[in-house]
Amino acid sequence: MAKPVVIVVGADKGGVGKTTVSRTLLDYFSANNVQTRAFDTESPRGTLKRFHPDITEIVDMTTTADQMKIFDTLNSGPAVTVIDVRAGLLSPALASLRDIGFLDAARSGQITFAVFHILGPSIASLDEIAETAGFMGGAKYFLVKNFINDTQFFQWDQATYNSYFHRIKDATDLTIPKLNEMAYEQVEVSSVPFLKFVANKGINDDAANYSFVLRGYVRHWLANVWSEYDRIKLTDLVGAKSAKGEK
Repeated sequence: MAKPVVIVVGADKGGVGKTTVSRTLLDYFSANNVQTRAFDTESPRGTLKRFHPDITEIVDMTTTADQMKIFDTLNSGPAVTVIDVRAGLLSPALASLRDIGFLDAARSGQITFAVFHILGPSIASLDEIAETAGFMGGAKYFLVKNFINDTQFFQWDQATYNSYFHRIKDATDLTIPKLNEMAYEQVEVSSVPFLKFVANKGINDDAANYSFVLRGYVRHWLANVWSEYDRIKLTDLVGAKSAKGEK
C-alpha cells in the first residue's frame, strides 16, 4: 500500500491567498491523475469546498471528532490529503498534530508530510517561520511567496528573509505569480476550479461561456504556478509521475 501523503496549507495571518494555493494544488494533482481529497477548515461555511465540492469536506480541526475524520482514514482514502487550514490556526494545528503523534509518524517515515506556509509581506509573517520551525522535523517545508493579490514584499530585504529562511533545515521557497485581477474575479464569480475555467466548463462539466481573454490569462498563470510545482518535484513527493501535457 502506498504511503499516505498529507499536505497542510496554512498561515497564521489571513488575506495571504492560502485557499488560492490549495486550489492550484488540487488542480495540479487532478491534471497529473493523482487521487486527492481535501479538508476545508473554514468551518462551517468553507471556501475551498465552493470550488472543489466533490472532493472537499468541511471540518473543524480543533475538535477531536473531526481530527479522527481526517487522520483515522489516511490509509483507506485517496493517497493524497490536502488540508486547507483556517487563517490563524497554522501553529495550533501543527501543535495538535504533534499531540496526536502524527509528527512522530511522519518523522519515522510512516507518512509523507508537507507544509505549504503562505507568507504575507510583513515582518510579522516572517516571525511565523520561527514559530513553525519547531514542528518541521520529518516534514517537507515550503515557504510560499504569493503574489496573487499583487502583494509587494516591500518590508523584506533579502538578508532579513535569508536569516529566517535558513532557520529551517531543507526548507524550499517557491513563488506564486500575480494573476490578472479581472481573470481572478471571473473565476471567483464562476465558482469553478481554475482548470475548468480554462477549459470553458461549468462545475458539472457543462459548456460555459467565459471570456477567451480571461481564460488565456488564467491558462498562462496556471502554467507558471505548475512549473513551480514541477521544479520542487511535487509529483515525486506524492509518489506519482508528472503528466506532461497541455496546461
